[in-house]
Amino acid sequence: MTRAITCTTRSPRPGEKGGVDYHFLGPPEFQKHVQAGDFIEHATVFGRSYGTLRSELLEPLRAGRDVLLNVDVQGAATIRRRAQAEPELKRALVTVFLTPPSVATLAERLNKRNTDAPEEIQKRLDFARQEIAKWRHFDYLLISSTIPEDLRRMLAIVEAEKLRVGRAAAPEF
Repeated sequence: MTRAITCTTRSPRPGEKGGVDYHFLGPPEFQKHVQAGDFIEHATVFGRSYGTLRSELLEPLRAGRDVLLNVDVQGAATIRRRAQAEPELKRALVTVFLTPPSVATLAERLNKRNTDAPEEIQKRLDFARQEIAKWRHFDYLLISSTIPEDLRRMLAIVEAEKLRVGRAAAPEF
C-alpha cells in the first residue's frame, strides 16, 4: 500500500518534509496544476489550497498497488463524482470516514499540536462539526483511538474489500 502525497500551499510544520508529508507548493505553482487539470480533487480550506495529483493516485493503481488518500469531506465527494465517469477509479474506490470520538477530543488534539491560534482552532472545530455530520456518505466509519489501532482497523477494511466477490479473482478448478 502507498499513500498519495497531497499538495498544499501552506508552509511546513516543524518536522514535516517536502515530498514525504506533503508536496509544498507556492500558490502560482499550485494554480498551474489546477489549470492543467493535474488534480483529481482540490480545494481551498482556511485560506490554504490542497489537492491530490491524479498521478499520485492512478500510477500506483495501474501498478496494482493499493493507494490511501487523505482528503476532507469535500475532496471525497469530488472523487466519488469523478469515479462515476472513470471505471478504473470506481472499481478501486472505498471511502472511510476517520473521526475523533468527539469534538472535545479534536479540540484537545489541536491544542496539543500548538500550531494554531485559539480563533483558528475554533474555526476548525466549527468546520469539523459540519464535516462530521456527513459521515453517512462514506462506506465505513472509523472512530479514531490510537494511531496503531486506527492503522490496524484501516488495514482490516482494506483486506475485507479485497475479499469482496466483485474484486476477487475467480478460483481455478
